[in-house]
Amino acid sequence: MKKTIQLNILGMTCTHCALTVEKALKDVAGVDKANVFFPEGYAEVEVADEVADSVLTAAVVKSGYGAQVAKVDADLHDRSTRVDAPAAEKLHVIVLGSGSGAFAAAIRCVDGGARVTMIEKGTLGGTCVNIGCVPSKIMIRAAQLAHWQRAHPFQGLGHCEPTVERVALVAQQQQRVDELRNEKYVNVLASHPEITLLQGTARFADAHTIVVRTDDGKEQSVRGDRILISVGAHPLVPRIHGLDQTPYWTSTEALVAEEIPRHLVVLGASVVAVELAQAFRRLGAEVTILARSTLLSREDPALGAGLQTVFAEEGIRVLQQTVPESVHHNNGQFEIQIDSERLRADQLLVATGRQPNTQDLGLEFLGVVTNEFGAILVDYHMRTSVSHIFAAGDCTTHPQFVYVAAAGGTRAAVNMLGGDAALDLSAMPSVVF
Repeated sequence: MKKTIQLNILGMTCTHCALTVEKALKDVAGVDKANVFFPEGYAEVEVADEVADSVLTAAVVKSGYGAQVAKVDADLHDRSTRVDAPAAEKLHVIVLGSGSGAFAAAIRCVDGGARVTMIEKGTLGGTCVNIGCVPSKIMIRAAQLAHWQRAHPFQGLGHCEPTVERVALVAQQQQRVDELRNEKYVNVLASHPEITLLQGTARFADAHTIVVRTDDGKEQSVRGDRILISVGAHPLVPRIHGLDQTPYWTSTEALVAEEIPRHLVVLGASVVAVELAQAFRRLGAEVTILARSTLLSREDPALGAGLQTVFAEEGIRVLQQTVPESVHHNNGQFEIQIDSERLRADQLLVATGRQPNTQDLGLEFLGVVTNEFGAILVDYHMRTSVSHIFAAGDCTTHPQFVYVAAAGGTRAAVNMLGGDAALDLSAMPSVVF
C-alpha cells in the first residue's frame, strides 16, 4: 500500500533549496515520488505505508532544512494550515544585519513559529548582492569578453582592441544589482510580514535589549528572547604612513568606478585583489600588484605560481614580498614608496582583507568573546559565549563566503528555536574568478 504525505518545509529561500530537499526525500528507501514546491513551502511525498513520517522529516533535517508533517491521505488535494500562536506568545528573535546569513535565519525562524525583528543600518541585502559577488562577477565577465576580443585562440577570427565604455558597463552592472536585491531581499521581506525591519544603527543595552539609533538621532529599544549577530565585515585598511590621507579605493569604490585608470596599483594578493587586478588590466589599465608574500599565499603554492605566469603573459607586474613604506597623493597622482623604487599611479586599490563590523555593538560588556580582529567566536551550533546570543557570517571566525553565512544563519535559527543543528566546515569549496 502507498500513502501520500504532505510536509511543510521550513527554511527554503530559493528553487535550489527545493531541489536539495527533493533529492533528500527521493533518496529515502520506500519513497516513490517527491515534489517540493517553492515558494509555497511544502512537499508532497508518495511513500510506502511502512515508512515512518519521522524518517522523512529526518532526511529533510539532514539536508539542512526543517519539516513538519501537514497531512496524510491516500488522495491528497488540499494543504492543511498551521494555526500560529498569538504574537505576544511567540518567541521573539532579533537579527542584526540583512545579508544572506541574516535572511536565512529570519525566514527559518518565522517558518518555525517565531517573530523576527531585523535591524539594518545600511542597504538591505548585505555584501554579496550589493558590493561583492554580484557586481564583481559581472565586471570580471565583461573584462573577460574584452580580453577575448584581443586574444581569443581561434584561427580565422580577427582580433581587435575593444571599445570600453566604463560608464555604460557600470550602469548595466548596478541595474542587475538592484534587480537581484529586490528579488532576493526586498520582495522576500515583503512576503514575510512576520519579519519587522528597523533601519538604524544597533548597539546592545543589555544581553536581551538592542537600542536602535536612526539617522535623525531618534532611538528605540527592542527586547528579544534570542539574538543573532550577522553584521558582516568591511574592508581592512593596513597602517601605512600617509595612506589614510589619500583617496584610495577599496573594492567597494573600485567596482563602481566610472573611469579606468591608466595605471592602477593593487595592494594585496588574495582573491579580491587578484580578481580585480586582472579585470582592470583586461579593461585597459596598466596594473602593478604589491604582494606582502606571494599571490594567493593561503592556497596551494602551485596556484599562486601558475597565476604569476598568467599575469606575466597578460602584462600585470607583480612585486612579491613587498609592503609600501609610505603613500602620498599629489596633483592627482599616488606616490607609493617601496624598498627599491617609488611607484606612481593614477589610482591605488587597497584589497588586504576584511574586518568584522563588531566594533560598536558593545559586545565587550556582555562577555561575547571575539578574537584580536573583532571576529566573534562561535561553536558548531553558532552559539557565542553568551547562551542566547548567536552569530553567523563574515562577523565570525568562519570563512567569508556567502554560502557559509547562509548555512550558518539557517543552523543558528534551528538552534534558537530549540533544535540541534551543527555546521560542518571540514570540506569547503571555493572559487577564484
